Amino acid sequence: MQVFKCTNCSQPIYFENIFCGNCGCSLGFLSEVMHPVAFFPEDPYQYCANHNHDACNWLISINNPTAFCKACDLNRTIPDLSNPDYVMRWKKLEIAKHRLVYSLLQMELPVISKAVDDEKGLAFDFVADISSDPEKRILTGYNKGLITINIAEADDIERELARRNMHEVYRTLLGHFRHEIGHYYWERLIDGTDKINMFRQLFGDERNDYEEALKQYYQTGPPSNWNEYFISAYSSAHPWEDWAETWAHYMHIVDTLETAYSFGLSVDPLIAHSVKDLKADIKSDPYDTRDFETIIRYWLPLTFAMNSLNRSMGLSDIYPFVITPPVKEKMKFIHKLIRSQS
Repeated sequence: MQVFKCTNCSQPIYFENIFCGNCGCSLGFLSEVMHPVAFFPEDPYQYCANHNHDACNWLISINNPTAFCKACDLNRTIPDLSNPDYVMRWKKLEIAKHRLVYSLLQMELPVISKAVDDEKGLAFDFVADISSDPEKRILTGYNKGLITINIAEADDIERELARRNMHEVYRTLLGHFRHEIGHYYWERLIDGTDKINMFRQLFGDERNDYEEALKQYYQTGPPSNWNEYFISAYSSAHPWEDWAETWAHYMHIVDTLETAYSFGLSVDPLIAHSVKDLKADIKSDPYDTRDFETIIRYWLPLTFAMNSLNRSMGLSDIYPFVITPPVKEKMKFIHKLIRSQS
């Protein structure tokens, strides 16, 4: 996510701000220009209807066909807002989802609601467990354009417990959204196209039984050498999961590099003169960068710096993953595929 400024006074602001702390102007994100704007009563805009719940700061035209913005219009189900705990969790989900949609729009990928196209469109169900029985727990997942998120994922304690139980090194709300949206774009950009053969060369044959593959993964775990070929252990379960995990990490990289670029960051450690590939002067917007090698060249020094800073604060590495040559080739394929859509 890039750094934004108030269009009235140039004060730096965050993506989620609803007013400027310097000049007091109301702020809203306008997807037509892809940045927040200061707006006034005479302007032809209004807040998305979910602003009434403090869950959205996006603007829509006063003539918009629905009361919702491009991000909120994707919702099929939201939690029971009479429950205060559910409201807080839903707000966290919306923050992550709006950041996801921002990235998709920056990539110029199609973002179509199922309300418009039930077959090819996208929708979200944000739902809560209705039973304490573990066998009846609602699972976060994807099915034919519908992304279901259990709102328990928005509870930090619940999510941390799940992360430890699943032996994951990384688990965030935004990560969930990026993973599940990867499944959606596999259907939109790969399935039934001339890209399927290259996909199978890089990720494997998705025609292998999915349910059986997951069953075997949870019974026996990943192969001992999984980290040579996959970005995460779970990626090794099935080609669809390898694609979704790799897609999510591609989005992690591009979004973080956009932030670094907008801050004008350079990484130039004192030891760089004797150590290869630790220096980076991030001078290009990754959303406009066609050469994936440039993105990786920026990313590796940046993650070394970010991980080092986290360790100085006594925290875990912010990016505890290794991008091996096979993983890089998969990401390069995703990058070229996305760039071909713009």
